Amino acid sequence: MQIWVDADACPVVIKEILFRAADRAKVMTTLVANQMVRVPPSRFIKMVQVSSGFDVADNEIVKRLEPGDLVITADIPLAADVIEKGGHALNPRGEFYSAENIRSLLNMRDFMDTLRSSGVDTGGPPAFSQGDRKAFASHLDRFLARYAPRS
Repeated sequence: MQIWVDADACPVVIKEILFRAADRAKVMTTLVANQMVRVPPSRFIKMVQVSSGFDVADNEIVKRLEPGDLVITADIPLAADVIEKGGHALNPRGEFYSAENIRSLLNMRDFMDTLRSSGVDTGGPPAFSQGDRKAFASHLDRFLARYAPRS
């Protein structure tokens, strides 16, 4: 089991939580981005830089993903691909994507995209909060307790 991070838009505070968790749980954690992302020295953390372009990082994650791996992303289409391939997907705000909720989330995303492209101001997501951080850390810890290899 590995953790893959869609790192281009991942909040710094979430990356810090992931870095600590990778070392604590001894789980390989790979950040994938089209720009260089600093990672601490650790045998459990690495960074893969891909070329710039639409969905290049997402496609790299899906290509390398093995069933049972965890992907950290706010990208709903990427999460759908992860689930289809047998992986798990966790949003930086602490929401797990699942086979049960991904279709409705994709439909809502597409609907909001249609509204925006027709000129409707839909606003953006709410500011990242302390509650989001806690929810993410809690869900990550529970996931690792269940799925991380025991040493």
